[in-house]
Amino acid sequence: CSVSASAPMRFNTPTLCFLILEIFGPLAFRRFTFLFASLLCVFAQDDWDIRSFHINSTVTSRYATTIITSRVANSRNESREIEFHVQIPKNAFISRFRMFIDGQVYDGVVKTKEQAQQQYTQAVSRGQSAGIVSSVGRTMEDFKTSVTVAAHKKVTFELTYEELLKRTLGKYELQIHARPMQPVADFKVDVYIYEKAGISYIDVKGGLSTKALANAITKTHADKQAWVHFYPTVDQQKTCDNCGEQGMNGDLVIVYDVNRDDGLGDIKTSDGYFVHHFAPSSLTRLPKNIVFLIDQSGSMLGKKIQQTRSALLHILNDLAEDDFFGLITFDSSISQWKRELVQATSENLEEAKVFARNIPASGGTNINDAVLEGAHMLNAHPREGSASILILLTDGDPTSGVTNPEIIQSNARRAIAEKFPLYCLGFGFDVKFEFLEKMSLENNGVARRIYEDSDADLQLQGFYEEVATPLLTDVTMIYLGGTNLTKTNFSQYYNGSEIVVAGQITDNNIETFVPEVVAISSNRKVTFSNTKPSVEPSTETVAEGLLQRVWAYLKVKQLLEKEVLLSGPEKEKVKKETLELSLKYSFVTPLTSMVVTKPQENKTEVLHKPKEGKRQRGYDISFKHSHGRGRHHSLLLNSNRPVLQKNGHVTRNRPAANAHYHRNTLLLEEPRMCTHQANTFQIVTFNAFPYNCEHFLFLPYQQLTVLDSDFSSRHACFILVLLFVPHIFSIC
Repeated sequence: CSVSASAPMRFNTPTLCFLILEIFGPLAFRRFTFLFASLLCVFAQDDWDIRSFHINSTVTSRYATTIITSRVANSRNESREIEFHVQIPKNAFISRFRMFIDGQVYDGVVKTKEQAQQQYTQAVSRGQSAGIVSSVGRTMEDFKTSVTVAAHKKVTFELTYEELLKRTLGKYELQIHARPMQPVADFKVDVYIYEKAGISYIDVKGGLSTKALANAITKTHADKQAWVHFYPTVDQQKTCDNCGEQGMNGDLVIVYDVNRDDGLGDIKTSDGYFVHHFAPSSLTRLPKNIVFLIDQSGSMLGKKIQQTRSALLHILNDLAEDDFFGLITFDSSISQWKRELVQATSENLEEAKVFARNIPASGGTNINDAVLEGAHMLNAHPREGSASILILLTDGDPTSGVTNPEIIQSNARRAIAEKFPLYCLGFGFDVKFEFLEKMSLENNGVARRIYEDSDADLQLQGFYEEVATPLLTDVTMIYLGGTNLTKTNFSQYYNGSEIVVAGQITDNNIETFVPEVVAISSNRKVTFSNTKPSVEPSTETVAEGLLQRVWAYLKVKQLLEKEVLLSGPEKEKVKKETLELSLKYSFVTPLTSMVVTKPQENKTEVLHKPKEGKRQRGYDISFKHSHGRGRHHSLLLNSNRPVLQKNGHVTRNRPAANAHYHRNTLLLEEPRMCTHQANTFQIVTFNAFPYNCEHFLFLPYQQLTVLDSDFSSRHACFILVLLFVPHIFSIC
């Protein structure tokens, strides 16, 4: 059953599913087809109407401020709980949330996690629930909240979030997700872009830019400014791709770039702050020395190793003849294709492709030895006039050789010694992402998650393309007369990317502010400086305080990364600085939460922002037996590590071979086989839904209580359909 926070059709509880099951009985229910089983969980009409849904985004100097405003009316003769559910980019910080009800404004307030948690605990003790900002995909996060609205009254939700657009492969992308989940007569998306350097091109892509909606989009471009408007009619909202009676569900992606020169770049100053965008064009590419560390452990068996092979073959095709490369595979031990880097000649590439096509998958995961050997190969090769890169791909935690993450990180630091970046790609969610992130950041790289989808090979290729063409190394940004600077040293600058630095101008004296960039290009030192005596202040359409917010955004992002690398008093000092900035600029970050006090009985919600490395660990569903004895049965669904529940305690450790658990506990591991349980049951599994199971004893439960605040009734209903139609799905 599809439930949306702002859907017009909403299945509020799973009671209907249980009622039908009780009427037909378990044996009869087993005979229904999947289609009929799906129809059992029908939508219940919610009598509220979305009167308007507006998304307004303003981009100035690559900094986007987006406001989502939705006005909803309760047309029933009784009070109704109305939800507001949207998706926002992961890189964005929520900076404001407001509700307008009966002429009153209810503002969300950003507080420390501790303060928010205390307020949340008090709210829970009064039987209230928490809102959440949760990670839902590769690039988006969920924002959900709700409020009770009196009969025939209206509520207006207003959410503001901010993000600095990142230049990747020669373009900026502003992603807007539109999912009101009912056709809305007054639906508008308005985007305004101003770039002082001039806009070189602009385009509109995404699922909502298809032919059916093409005439709903207008695009205007005039030198430094651009406008995009998206005003689909109600009929268009029903008939487009990914559309239907529940309205639109898709993305608009505004793609653009700015005019550039080969000099110092684009520098804006205002109110004592500056922002410098550095992305020189027409530079000569540097030959690269690149080593790929490929995990071939047993967990990579199947589609993951196939996609890795496919991506590696494409990457090998993209190597230039003056590049040098190496391949190292690792499981419990390491295996080198060649003992040293070889030139990317056609003969060597063909031989490497044969090796790549035959990479097996078995054994453990020896990350330590792989990283050390890769660093040794790069250090042994002449690096003068070239750029060296180390790329690690793994889908799991270290299980062989050195397995202590801190020792591995320390070994990597010593071996690399800041000579080249280490990029870590974590395949799926079994990997310990925090470990990879810290190891990358310590070595001037980044960590990226590769999602287990049909396009995982394209994700791998896409990341390689970002670093495929190094133009500069050892980039140092120098600002005489500047203070409180964001990061100023960068190991490499790649074609199609951009370096952004922000800071304050000492005493707001622009006459003494002199920027300069020093780097290595083609085996020689190059300097980029301003030929003018000073940087002119920005006077055109730079909103008051904008550059200060860009500085704060960058500063918070980089401090959060820095905190990962530290421990003890230094970590606490950085955490304190990050927290102070987050509170000052009202950013919802992993260190802060937004507290929303609602009009009814002063109810409170606390909205949290997740970290990339964190993931929902499973759902705890409480069933009550039909005989009313109140016995507790759990279905724990986990796609990461096993979760065992015994006597009310939860552990994520793998059970010992001789472990004893309650007779009603069933642990599902590969290949996820299961057997009968008597009357009551408990399931524990690795993946979201168990499958390939023999059979399951049906039990006529009457009531389902959802304990997890993130677990909506659509999931509960879906699980019931799965559980009670075993012969169709070949599952429990």
